[in-house]
Amino acid sequence: MTTTWVPGADDSGYGADNLPYGVFRRPGAEPRVGVRVGDYVLDLAALLGEPEFHEATLNPFMARGAAAWRATRAKISGTLTHADGRARAEPHLIPLAEVEMLPPFAVADYVDFYCSLEHASNVGRIFRPDEEPLKPNWRHLPVGYHGRSGTVVPSGTGIVRPRGQVKPPDADAPVFSASNRLDIEAELGFVVGTPSPLGEPVSPASFSEHVFGVVLVNDWSARDVQAWEYVPLGPFLGKSFATSVSPWVVPLDALGAARFPGREQDPEPLPHLRRRADWGLDLRLDVRLNGETVARPPYDRMYWTPDQMLAHLTSNGSSLRTGDLYASGTISGSGPAEQGSLLELTWGGSEPLTLADGSTRTFLHDGDTVAIIAEADGMGGGGIALGEVTGTVLPAPR
Repeated sequence: MTTTWVPGADDSGYGADNLPYGVFRRPGAEPRVGVRVGDYVLDLAALLGEPEFHEATLNPFMARGAAAWRATRAKISGTLTHADGRARAEPHLIPLAEVEMLPPFAVADYVDFYCSLEHASNVGRIFRPDEEPLKPNWRHLPVGYHGRSGTVVPSGTGIVRPRGQVKPPDADAPVFSASNRLDIEAELGFVVGTPSPLGEPVSPASFSEHVFGVVLVNDWSARDVQAWEYVPLGPFLGKSFATSVSPWVVPLDALGAARFPGREQDPEPLPHLRRRADWGLDLRLDVRLNGETVARPPYDRMYWTPDQMLAHLTSNGSSLRTGDLYASGTISGSGPAEQGSLLELTWGGSEPLTLADGSTRTFLHDGDTVAIIAEADGMGGGGIALGEVTGTVLPAPR
């Protein structure tokens, strides 16, 4: 493990092997960029003095490109792990309890994928029980849809129960009502730093030159709205009301020990989607409902890897912009309680979950709080924490 002089940092998941970036504000002060070290945020604007760290988002820093990201990370790591850096940096460590965390980046575009074989198969069986679970295209490309960037919200934002058009099973026509099947989707998000020109696809080999880091994502879903609207064009209002992201962006370079070749794919993808590097990621997620763990989805079972998602996203010549966010889709495994949505955990509501307090859930109740956390192995032998994304369900407007 790479050790640091910051008290308590080495065993916290936020040591020198991690160094995730975020945007914070002290009372009465302007927002600025920092990195998390243990239970502190290191003020990069004060320590390094570069103008990008005096900004209210990470976008200006991310736009500088991969060489700048790596040089800055090395500089911060060296300062935190060598005794002669302590005098310079210690005055700029601020306890997390004294700051407000803000959205870490300004979202340009938002795309959500559907890259778990287990999740896609489960959803197919639940929504289309009389058909094959997977559509014919699923194993040939990472299926996705364009979401709404304006409703990507920071962790801790209350989630207002959406209203929408639904068709009850025993009704002849749809009604407009509050969703009764509000769900979560535990996902991993990828944040684009370096843009690409319109008309020039990005190869899987260029993934790490464009993607700055990862965040945790909860893609809230109104399943009753989704079930009625999604044929023939896919998700729309059942998804676009809110997507939560965690406050810390973990750099790709922090995930080196989590990388592996990825899941075997059959049939072999077409040449433009073939992997050029190991971007399978062994990440362990924990989904908590009102403080109780209800699922532990394993990211290492994802079928499509993030380099393939990026290649597919741009394969028609679509350009990338700094701040683009794309998410993996729900992370699910095949074992008990490895599913990243209540839709799967309760099999469409037919098998309610019983919580420790004796209450049951098929879908979310008003007042429920959902938290998603994740961890991975660090390059120095310790652990990497990916932060936490939370949200509490608020009643639908009258």
